[in-house]
Amino acid sequence: MRPRRSCLAVPGSSVKMLDKAQGLPADQVFLDLEDAVAPLAKPDARKNIVAALNDGDWGGKTRVVRVNDLTTPWTYRDVIEVVEGAGDNLDCIMLPKVQSAGQVEWLDLTLTQIEKTMGLEVGRIGIEAQIENAAGLVNVDAIAAASPRIETIIFGPADFMASINMKSLVVGGLIPGYPGDPYHYILMRILMAARMHDLQAIDGPFLQIRDVDAFREVATRSAALGFDGKWVLHPGQIDAANEVYSPAQDDYDHAELILDAYEHYTSEAGGKLGAVMLGDEMIDEASRKMALVISAKGRAAGMSRTTSFTPPA
Repeated sequence: MRPRRSCLAVPGSSVKMLDKAQGLPADQVFLDLEDAVAPLAKPDARKNIVAALNDGDWGGKTRVVRVNDLTTPWTYRDVIEVVEGAGDNLDCIMLPKVQSAGQVEWLDLTLTQIEKTMGLEVGRIGIEAQIENAAGLVNVDAIAAASPRIETIIFGPADFMASINMKSLVVGGLIPGYPGDPYHYILMRILMAARMHDLQAIDGPFLQIRDVDAFREVATRSAALGFDGKWVLHPGQIDAANEVYSPAQDDYDHAELILDAYEHYTSEAGGKLGAVMLGDEMIDEASRKMALVISAKGRAAGMSRTTSFTPPA
């Protein structure tokens, strides 16, 4: 899967920000046509985005465009103009406020028609589905299964909070007076749907952009559950996201040691053993599966191991 530890939001109406984003160390950039762009600015924002995708140097980042949601009059023009104009230089379309599988199916079919018409590789452009209200969460299993193009399920906290009448103005933060994490169920529900279909799960933004410590605290909670990354709204949040959603060096080294040791001990040379000791720790097939998760996250983050496994003499 593509690394998505940090997913940087960039308004399509700002040529300056589109240029600056190309040099930032985010894993993914999504060029926004929705909430970050005023209605009267959307036509020009489409042109800006097409030009930025075609002429920019994105340095291997995952390139995504967030179109407007399907209750608006802008969505079909967003998809047609962006994909026809820059389909070769686009990795995914993000569809916000997804409420049903049918909305994803519409986007899949529309992308297929454009790809065939324009001579693009059919099915290459992925879909990111953003869950932002109660209907989307209730239907998230069907949404996750709606298209083979889907790569991620994303939590959109601000609209979600409004849609369920949550009593808070702090997006993504804990609510004073509530004895727990009010987002835990939502995040786990999204995570289960994503993992059932081998998709990535992405946490939404934290709006207090200058409070990086608070961003890190919020990100740590979803990372602990198993989320793959988080939106960043400001360059100052990127390094924190990349750190939080990468394994610690000690954990990455340990995971690689488990994989090497298990491969050796289950082999003919290692005695065809199913459960063995690695130092003071017993490892088996379940340990291997857990280690694969940490190893994959570390490799996707470009980490290098600092230890190696030496089979016993």
